[in-house]
Amino acid sequence: MKAVKDIKDIKMVAVDVDGTFVRSDYTYDVPRFKRILERMDRVGCRFVVASGNQYYQLRDLFPEYYDELAFVAENGAFVKDRTELVFAADMPKETVDAVIDVCREYPEISNVLCGMESAYCQRRTVSQEFFDLTAIYYHRLKWVDDFKQVKDRILKFAPTVPEEKTYEYYDMFCERLGGLVEPTTSGHGSIDLIVPGCHKASGLKRLAERWGIAPEQCAAFGDGGNDIEMLQYCGHSYAMANAPENVKKAAKYVCPSNEEDGVLDVLEKMFAQAHPDNEK
Repeated sequence: MKAVKDIKDIKMVAVDVDGTFVRSDYTYDVPRFKRILERMDRVGCRFVVASGNQYYQLRDLFPEYYDELAFVAENGAFVKDRTELVFAADMPKETVDAVIDVCREYPEISNVLCGMESAYCQRRTVSQEFFDLTAIYYHRLKWVDDFKQVKDRILKFAPTVPEEKTYEYYDMFCERLGGLVEPTTSGHGSIDLIVPGCHKASGLKRLAERWGIAPEQCAAFGDGGNDIEMLQYCGHSYAMANAPENVKKAAKYVCPSNEEDGVLDVLEKMFAQAHPDNEK
């Protein structure tokens, strides 16, 4: 692991959440992170939460200070700078219906429709157990009778498939829905179907341009396939030790795993000179 020598070069830090920023029990060292965030603020560096998860779930990880952060949620389909909405995808109705029709052909797909106001599960197609598990990641989640009747701005779909068939279904979506949606996956049976070109890197680019920051001034941390674009976009990129090889190859450096608080370890070193005790 190589540390950045001059923190003045880093103006944005983007972190994935699952498998990256939080431990497996969904905790992180809050006091330690707050100290690091204060140091970042002292040198004018922005912190961005970049995840495939829902914005309402992500902000609940930072209950006292989420309005101080920026979010690239839903794999780039929802971008917020503190209290201001920067971007929200708007999947065309024809595309929404096409995805629904394809997924209905495969009963083992458990689908989630992700809207701007809420996420949705369709009755009679998924179990209450699936709904309850999904609610851990989507803090605004509703039952509906028919996806095609949902009145909301649609950001993406989040189908869950048998884990051992993840890449089989990934290829199927590419073949049957290519051009309409872009599949992305972090593995483990989770696939997101997003608006083409709308990924984490696109969200970071929107924020970077808004703030006048170059890619070379950005650092990113990730562990999954849906992090590859942002790792390639940022000048300083870190794959977690728990990441698969294709993600490590996309990053410049490898840092300790999420269970070892790898992100905080790197950031603590990166912004050590911003500590008040180091000021003359």
